[in-house]
Amino acid sequence: MSNPLEEFELVDLTLVVAENLPCWWPAHMPYQQKTFNYFADQPEAPQQLLARAGPYQTHWLLIDEHTGTHFDAPTHFIPPPASGLPHAGAMGEVSAERVPLDQLMGRAAVLDAPADLAPAEPGVSPYIEPEVVSSWEAAYGELRPGDVVLFRSGWDRLYRRSTDGRGYCEDVLIHRSAPGWPAPGVETMRLLLERGVRCVGTDAPTMGAAHDGVPVHLTGLSGGAVFVEGLANLAALPPRGAWFCFAPLKLERGTGAPGRAFAFVPKNGVEEA
Repeated sequence: MSNPLEEFELVDLTLVVAENLPCWWPAHMPYQQKTFNYFADQPEAPQQLLARAGPYQTHWLLIDEHTGTHFDAPTHFIPPPASGLPHAGAMGEVSAERVPLDQLMGRAAVLDAPADLAPAEPGVSPYIEPEVVSSWEAAYGELRPGDVVLFRSGWDRLYRRSTDGRGYCEDVLIHRSAPGWPAPGVETMRLLLERGVRCVGTDAPTMGAAHDGVPVHLTGLSGGAVFVEGLANLAALPPRGAWFCFAPLKLERGTGAPGRAFAFVPKNGVEEA
């Protein structure tokens, strides 16, 4: 039996998660990976390694739900309807394990939103305006229900190890020494919802603007969409024609979850009309 995927190239769109990479939100719990059991006792190692349970290696992880390439479930910003809190609604009951997998996959619509889209002050994101969507639609056809919109800014080029990775998030949010990543404004998100888009991705650390990330999260997540954030390698995808997938951990009551993002790109290079 032939491989039904042999006509496609599999493209990994996922950031590597490591302690010396800027994979966690600066104000949140930092990611840690520690050895619980090693093949044999190594008492003289810089960090003592012990064979507590047998001749194999395993680690334990300390990890925030929103680490590396991850998705936002509606409960990340929408309180449950009975809470009496501002912005509460039905989507506040849709936690990570309740988001159907088919919402996290679909025809990829890759929209360019470079970091120099518009001038921005340090700590401030330039907005991706509705004109970016309409210009893309003029070239590639109107977005349809089930499309997955991916904003390609190239921000993942700043995802580097140790101090070289400060430009990814820390310089923007903590030091306020650099402009932020491009982010869709509320009107742009409303336009995507009107088109029937229910999954939106970005290669920035978050869908929200660096200076005010709340409004677009409230708009999109309350409207039934989910966000896949911290994507990588979107330059490998055509504007149309790829099939996008995100496979998150199935975390009960999760406000989101890390996972693996990937896409199938036709080898013949034919773009979907």
